[in-house]
Amino acid sequence: MTRKFFGTDGIRGTVGQPPITPDFVLRLAHAVGRVLKQTEERPTVLIGKDTRISGYMLESALESGFNSAGVDVVLLGPLPTPGVAYLTRAQRASLGVVISASHNGFADNGIKFFSARGTKLGDDWEHAVEAAIEQPPVWVDSAQLGKARRLDDAAGRYIEFCKSTFAHDLTLKGLRIVVDAAHGAAYQIAPKVFHELGAEVFEIGCAPDGVNINQDVGATHPEALIEAVNAQGADFGIALDGDADRLQIVDGAGRLYSGDEVLWLMVNERLERGEKVAGAVGTLMTNLAVELALTARGVGFVRAQVGDRYVLEEMEKRGWLLGGEGSGHLLALDKHTTGDGIISALQVLQACVRSGKTLAELLADVVLFPQTLVNVRLRPGQNWKDNPRLALELAQVQAELGDAGRVLIRASGTEPLLRVMVEARDANHVHACAERLAEAARAG
Repeated sequence: MTRKFFGTDGIRGTVGQPPITPDFVLRLAHAVGRVLKQTEERPTVLIGKDTRISGYMLESALESGFNSAGVDVVLLGPLPTPGVAYLTRAQRASLGVVISASHNGFADNGIKFFSARGTKLGDDWEHAVEAAIEQPPVWVDSAQLGKARRLDDAAGRYIEFCKSTFAHDLTLKGLRIVVDAAHGAAYQIAPKVFHELGAEVFEIGCAPDGVNINQDVGATHPEALIEAVNAQGADFGIALDGDADRLQIVDGAGRLYSGDEVLWLMVNERLERGEKVAGAVGTLMTNLAVELALTARGVGFVRAQVGDRYVLEEMEKRGWLLGGEGSGHLLALDKHTTGDGIISALQVLQACVRSGKTLAELLADVVLFPQTLVNVRLRPGQNWKDNPRLALELAQVQAELGDAGRVLIRASGTEPLLRVMVEARDANHVHACAERLAEAARAG
């Protein structure tokens, strides 16, 4: 069943254009409230947001929509997406709502939801909400209207939760850390977490004005972090995105580490402490070097579709605790129910502090394979799967690479593009193979 409004991570778009308009968001909240009331007489919903100027408008629309359906609302103010997930569970709320477009610019915004357990909701729930949106509203009478209140210490509660995931016998004292919050939801929270654990903190991207979220800072622009680390002579740099569920980390030499490398580090740190790790979940884009390194240590590895939602689904299906993407969306289900940039950073710092080693030393045995990604624009109606020249070239490239390399060809989910990715140890060979495949795709 096709979803009309929900995408892979809630509902997102340009503010002022459907569906990110106040009238639709009010209808959405009313519909969600009606779905909640099918199983609960008096639901309570938490609402958090990032720092976009449009958050005020959408927050008001959500509040009105929920109240009109007889649902109580607790307003959290600016709070990272994983913070909303945590408080939804901790407060025993019926649902958590986040107003954010994550790493997008300020002109976009979105709405996403968490279950009472602090987890993403499934397709069936989204289909039920979309069906309710199409129905005429049913306003409750005045005596049954929902109420709204503000949770004034939401940020403080989440800060303490983040700190609790760091080993109690360790400290960050003596470390100089640059924290870049992308002028987003963690601007008041992330610096305090690392400072209260003992680090000397230098802030960038922590002065939101409603329109500068993700602008030349944060996880999508790590060059600002690298520059600040070098300027301050810091030991680490930590960059988050607008809603703080994604991490980019830099060491004292200014080297940027991918989410693939951090996933390996999180697995290996647990193995070094004597914990058993049955397996980890990556995506179709996870570097082959990480898969080989995990396999060599006896850790299972499977690939999910690109997207943290699909990674989480695969982890839950297998009962595994660790997973992530190269983009920096990382999941440690023994620490939190969803991806959390701050907690992921604390896991990395914990490994370095406990071992007394640098990031480079901890990752010395995992040398990422060179990857080349070529985007081929598809003509209208072009079916790349029926291209005999591409099929022949693909068979030849795979034979050349054998077990020492990997090819991934997939259509973009958002643009008329075919993405051709090749990875292996030899960068020149990788580039040549990718170009051969791209040329074959263009000719089809």
